[in-house]
Amino acid sequence: MSVARRLLLRASRSAWLASQLRNRAFFRRAVRRFMPGEELPAALAAAADLAAAGIGSVLTQLGEQVATRQEAARVRDHYLDVLAHVRERRLPSELSVKLTHLGLDVDRAACHTDLQTLARAAADAGSFLWIDMEESRYVDPTLEIFRTVRAVQPRVGVCLQAYLRRTPADLDALLALEPAIRLVKGAYNEPAAVAYPLKRDVDATYLALADRLLDRAARAQARPVFGTHDLGLVKRIRERATALHVAPGGYEVHMLYGIRSAEQRALARDGVRVRVLISYGTHWFPWYMRRLAERPANVWFVVRNLV
Repeated sequence: MSVARRLLLRASRSAWLASQLRNRAFFRRAVRRFMPGEELPAALAAAADLAAAGIGSVLTQLGEQVATRQEAARVRDHYLDVLAHVRERRLPSELSVKLTHLGLDVDRAACHTDLQTLARAAADAGSFLWIDMEESRYVDPTLEIFRTVRAVQPRVGVCLQAYLRRTPADLDALLALEPAIRLVKGAYNEPAAVAYPLKRDVDATYLALADRLLDRAARAQARPVFGTHDLGLVKRIRERATALHVAPGGYEVHMLYGIRSAEQRALARDGVRVRVLISYGTHWFPWYMRRLAERPANVWFVVRNLV
């Protein structure tokens, strides 16, 4: 892992740095590259614009590791309201939630119950619920809760991170469920014993996992979603999907709002099912720092805004 990436990931956990930068005008301008606004109406408007271009969306309110049950209940109620808007406006939008945002650290049983409530509401709205993945210490409880909810509600999926050494085994254990899996590279600061530190190793693992998911998709036994902006990876995934005769729409590519927008539209025009992850909310500092860490050259974007 590069020094720049390590420093940015460490900075993402700094409450002091967040308090210093969150309200600086230049920093807020830079953040707007990756999110349409802090409030839900801005996210819904962005989702509607994408829908007009034939692109779906995934909506997520930024936040994690709430401290009280009351905070977690407000998050649940917020997402129920989001689903009501999605249904009313007939948006091709899905939800993505972090379990610590639903109070995993506070009350695991209540978190599980709230996730079941959201999964049912998403199904009723014709939508879909994604469970995001956080640091490696949360993988086991996240997968456990996913399995129990998935047993009664098929319209729920989970994120797996290719940089974790354990992920191939985790995928093996999940495949019997014919699951929806969103595969990403990973964006947390993990020790080398837990996560591959070198990009080439992460890329190789990502491709191997993608191949296994596409093989299942060709038999209609999985819904693979590839969360990446790496166009080289996307090209190889598309080639493999063609070779395996994966049905049109049998896999998806997910990208972040504001990154490679032209390429998102080009992929959609070429018949690839594309969704854009739209993040919003006031708790954007740690999330934004992780976005910078994914490609430290983006720091220059912040510097240009400062100048």
